Amino acid sequence: MTITPGITLLRAARWRPPQWSALAVAALLVSGCGGGSDSAAPALPAQQAGAASTCGLTDFQAEMLQRVNAQRASGGNCGTRGSFAPSVALQWHGALDQAAAAHSLDMATQNYFAHDGLDGRTPAQRAEAAGYDWRTIGENIAAGYPSVQAVVDGWMASDGHCANVLNPAFRDIGVACVPGTPASTYGTYWTMALGAQ
Repeated sequence: MTITPGITLLRAARWRPPQWSALAVAALLVSGCGGGSDSAAPALPAQQAGAASTCGLTDFQAEMLQRVNAQRASGGNCGTRGSFAPSVALQWHGALDQAAAAHSLDMATQNYFAHDGLDGRTPAQRAEAAGYDWRTIGENIAAGYPSVQAVVDGWMASDGHCANVLNPAFRDIGVACVPGTPASTYGTYWTMALGAQ
């Protein structure tokens, strides 16, 4: 089973009419996300949503929200990333779920494991392509885990992933698990997309 360091980005809000938002100062919280193409990522076809992006696990979304939000409710220590106080529950967001599903499917079918796609797209670009207008974005990925409990436990045991799960700046979540192909290195490919608008 494999995980990589989680990443988090914060950016200035795009200009919008004053009734929607004010401009904000941006800072890169954690580096590790490269550039890439500005072209839109393809949307996950509707027929590949559902069971294909949950590895066929029953109550996938409900269990993921329960386990992640239980961690956030109690807060915790993420080693080198510090301690986190309890924070608000995350809400499932369809656009983040779509971005996560597209990335997991891409990793499984092209047999790679990384935050940036082989086409150079970043987590932020995938979220935007799925229609998520983010202010803060983060991503955790994992491979080879057989269940929601196992992958959440794996993420919580890793400083960077734990910090993403407990980060109080996040409000939204989408998670996908896609089975590997016969040519894939791993049996499952997981992506957790986290954000705030």
